[in-house]
Amino acid sequence: MADPDAALPPEPPVTPALAAEHGLTTEEYDRVLDILGRTPTLTELGIFSVMWSEHCSYKSSRRWLKQLPTAAPWVIQGPGENAGVIDIGDGLAAVFKMESHNHPSFIEPYQGAATGVGGILRDVFTMGARPVANLNALSFGAPEHEKTRHLIGGVVAGIGGYGNCIGVPTVGGEVRFHPAYNGNILVNAMTVGIAPADRIFYAAAGAPGSPVVYVGAKTGRDGIHGATMASAEFSEDSEEKRPTVQVGDPFTEKLLLEACLELMATDAILAIQDMGAAGLTSSSVEMADKGGTGIALDLDRVPQRETGMSPYEIMLSESQERMLMVLKPGREDAARAIFEKWELDFAVIGAVNDSGRLVLRRQGKVWADMPVRPLVDQAPVYDRPTAPTPPRPAPAAESLPPLTLIGPALRQLIACPDLASRRWIWEQYDSTVMADTMRGPGAADAAIVRVHGTGKALALTTDCTPRYCFADPVAGGRQAVAEAWRNLSAVGATPLAITDNMNFGNPEKPLIMGQFAGCIAGMAEACRALDFPVVSGNVSLYNETSGEAILPTPTIGGVGLLADAGRHATLAFKAAGEAIVLLGRAGPDEKSGHLGCSLYLREILGREDGPPPPVDLAAERRAGELVRTLIQGGTVSACHDVSDGGVLVALAEMAMAGGLGADLTLPDGIDPAGWLFGEDQGRYLVTAALSRPVLAAAEAAGVPALVLGTVGGSALTGLGSEAICVASLRDANESWLPALMAGTL
Repeated sequence: MADPDAALPPEPPVTPALAAEHGLTTEEYDRVLDILGRTPTLTELGIFSVMWSEHCSYKSSRRWLKQLPTAAPWVIQGPGENAGVIDIGDGLAAVFKMESHNHPSFIEPYQGAATGVGGILRDVFTMGARPVANLNALSFGAPEHEKTRHLIGGVVAGIGGYGNCIGVPTVGGEVRFHPAYNGNILVNAMTVGIAPADRIFYAAAGAPGSPVVYVGAKTGRDGIHGATMASAEFSEDSEEKRPTVQVGDPFTEKLLLEACLELMATDAILAIQDMGAAGLTSSSVEMADKGGTGIALDLDRVPQRETGMSPYEIMLSESQERMLMVLKPGREDAARAIFEKWELDFAVIGAVNDSGRLVLRRQGKVWADMPVRPLVDQAPVYDRPTAPTPPRPAPAAESLPPLTLIGPALRQLIACPDLASRRWIWEQYDSTVMADTMRGPGAADAAIVRVHGTGKALALTTDCTPRYCFADPVAGGRQAVAEAWRNLSAVGATPLAITDNMNFGNPEKPLIMGQFAGCIAGMAEACRALDFPVVSGNVSLYNETSGEAILPTPTIGGVGLLADAGRHATLAFKAAGEAIVLLGRAGPDEKSGHLGCSLYLREILGREDGPPPPVDLAAERRAGELVRTLIQGGTVSACHDVSDGGVLVALAEMAMAGGLGADLTLPDGIDPAGWLFGEDQGRYLVTAALSRPVLAAAEAAGVPALVLGTVGGSALTGLGSEAICVASLRDANESWLPALMAGTL
């Protein structure tokens, strides 16, 4: 057996070619030489490479991200820490963030997705919060692509396997399919936690002399160069990158969660940081930088599960379920007792000092001695060239064949990949553990999770419409934020803040960088107009394979508050005889609707053209505030926002959820395709015992309103000669995904 204390071989000399293999450009390597005043050691090169990677430094996106509004009276902590924090009243705070694990999930779907969940959970409980909900946003390739079934199965099993085992409910999410994701799927994971508002923990290292402590699982060789891999596009040999995918253990993470929260109940912790991307490197550097200090580490003390690990491997490992802490001097033994009780490793591996340098020793030798501040402050920031997305003309009316049979079109849409039921997925997730999930997947436009021990609840959603962003990035970014805001409003919650996950292709291409800049501009405009600040987020670039980029996908995770958890809305029709009212403008002239970029255009007519629907943010705000007032006042019994597929798809979803039909009365002279399936924004369908109070409130709020019919029966009627059976719609809606996964489509 190898001697774990055997002398390590010397590191190979660093050359410009080796620096290039680490992802550093010639100019970046020259900057390293200037900062150090000498050639770096291999360990130092590895540290610079990960800290200056796109994944860790945001070097292509940082200047654009500054446009996003991040402040509001209820924001306790915005971007820059492990997660964002907002005040939800009564001395409590919601802590949340979304992150991507795209590249690892494509290479090894189970572990990639599982460790994505584990990482985002740690980001939240690092801040002192107990996680109460997980969500996700998944983008897969074409259903018929040879890898799609394998990737769906692995990703869903990984998300469920980790979340279910650690005991945090997975309460919501979204799934899409498009050929643009054939070679690069997206796995975005979001966690929300609850913490005392006056007990939030941060990453800034404490005073010189304070001990630096490693806790959690042992360090192995898994995940080395994970951050670097996430900062480069794929090629045909991407399967060979399996060794850079981390391996997760949710049972160890559960122990780590409980041990950290127990220690956080004391006053022992000065700073704490998750070992996520770039592992011990990023956690130690970021803590020292934020604290304006230096850190000296003895790597011999780092718990290791493999023998002969070099300083380079120890510092760059992305092994899971690990934390780095700075404790108050003298509190080591009390902290050790807690972690040993939970059967976790605990080791004092160094100390904070006032040198401003990161010094690494192993076997009595210094392997790295480098300034901390330049690793962060002198990381490259690029102002990459941008090119605008050419505007698309609206589809010519004469090119759209008239819609004569509504029923077949609705059935085809309701069973299409982007609208089919996700039950096959969510039934693999435990959505009710912890017993505070009031509305889980499929029940409403946003999940609803009770704030334990109180009468309030959080509303949670993830959303984005990439086809809109591809057609017009500014409009698409605006719509992504508005849609998340609308989902929260549709359950009666006051939208408070968002986290985002910016998934794009290669930023070195002007058109891709233009997509990023455009989406940021649209998002910023919507966030300001809707008082919906960004408090955390993640950027994932280089999502492309062999030069083929994904659709621009700025996923939005929204959090809202229900002051009275009992006053919320779901989407299901509740009772026969109730009125159905459409709130919001039905189209530019009330007789048609916006079909550009719509699912109707793509699924029924086989076209992906035209501009996305415009978003009137002032009208959006009026409609959302009206809907929340109606829900909180008990005026309406059901609510559903109108989005993909338009009014008739939204009606069908309400009918399927409630097992009830509707007798509809449509306006005279409408264009059936545009009016029924157009995706005009800022609209909601509500039901109420009486329509008059809804119409009166809408008039007072300046929101267009139209009575569409009444709930009742077992079919949708009033759409021509055919009654559309609700049960047949449900069968079509729920059968597609199981058939895909069974290989029987």
